Amino acid sequence: MGRSNSGFSEAGLRRLREVLARHVESGKIPGLVALVSRGGRTHVEALGTMRAEGGAPMRRDTIFRMASVSKPVTTAAAMVLLDECRLRLDDPVDPWLPELADRRVLTRPDGPLEDTVPARRPIIVRDLLTSTFGLGVDFAMMDSPIRAATFKATDYSVASGPAPHPDEWMRRLGELPLAYQPGQRWLYDLSYEVLGVLVARVAGQSLETFLRERIFDPLGMTDTGFHVPAGKIDRLPPLYGPNPQTGEFTVWDEAEGGRASQPPAFQGASALVSTADDYRAYFQMLLNGGMNEGRRILSRAAVELMTTNRLTPEQEAVRDAMYKSIAHLTAGQGQHGGWGFGMGVRTYRGDYAPTGQFGWDGGTGTTAYADPTNQLTGILFTQTGMSTLDSPQLIHDFWTTLYQAID
Repeated sequence: MGRSNSGFSEAGLRRLREVLARHVESGKIPGLVALVSRGGRTHVEALGTMRAEGGAPMRRDTIFRMASVSKPVTTAAAMVLLDECRLRLDDPVDPWLPELADRRVLTRPDGPLEDTVPARRPIIVRDLLTSTFGLGVDFAMMDSPIRAATFKATDYSVASGPAPHPDEWMRRLGELPLAYQPGQRWLYDLSYEVLGVLVARVAGQSLETFLRERIFDPLGMTDTGFHVPAGKIDRLPPLYGPNPQTGEFTVWDEAEGGRASQPPAFQGASALVSTADDYRAYFQMLLNGGMNEGRRILSRAAVELMTTNRLTPEQEAVRDAMYKSIAHLTAGQGQHGGWGFGMGVRTYRGDYAPTGQFGWDGGTGTTAYADPTNQLTGILFTQTGMSTLDSPQLIHDFWTTLYQAID
């Protein structure tokens, strides 16, 4: 087998391109940008087109909607505040988020909203970082009253219209009881939206401004933010959601004039736009123990907290069970075992990736992980949402093929 000086075999990289091209040529993925980095060298594939009907090709600097792949990056803002002792892991959040003081908790998580008991303790910063503050998506109880109430109060997806101001968003959230006691159970997603509001209030500036000053600019992440300015909008493709029945492409969000083209009122922790190279810089910083070109961005201890499992065995078991119930929809995504701060952490080897790999996937067809064992970063971005199996299967095949390409 031929070798390259990039830490990957030449034959392995050719095979990776072939597998990616096959998905694009199927007509189910209009385009993609894949970046793999190891041993100080980076390899990029940009395949397909920006639009489903063709036209401009995908480019290395194409800007994508990150969705939940934002979580590992926006969580870093909280880690800066922890490093500076402006936040502490076990501080109650009440002084900064009074909307969440004096919580009530459902007697049964699937029970009526008025049947509650007092919370046994306040919500603490650690609960938000680990996604265990008591509210969020429970894949085992999607039809529960609290799920419907939470969705109505807090959702700001493309289908639901623009988000309110953070203070109004927090007011709505504060009217709801918790589904579980603080710190009891891992629940997906909502925790990091609350964490973003906490960071902004503690820092005394917007989440984006704080991220830009402390993370984006020091890492050279010039194309990362919460919207795409007019001068770069030609680099943003539409976001597609294939029809689950017919596979026909439906535009979830257009580029020009769409949601990502304007600064949002609510800078959600899952709403970044970015490029493959920007994300490589971030994940390489984590692999470097918080350093970037001789400059410290995060302490080594902060990085270790983020990228190692923070869940108890009981919480891990519940999280695994939740994801296994929807594994047929996600091609195995989410089944890592562990969870750090804002990202999945592999605690057992269930596929080609080794234990210790950390990162996350996004519902807009995005994936980004780093692997300390192999000193590897892998990033794959598409403009095809996960309304069908097409983008999850592409992501699965990307990782399977990438690990075979390691030299």
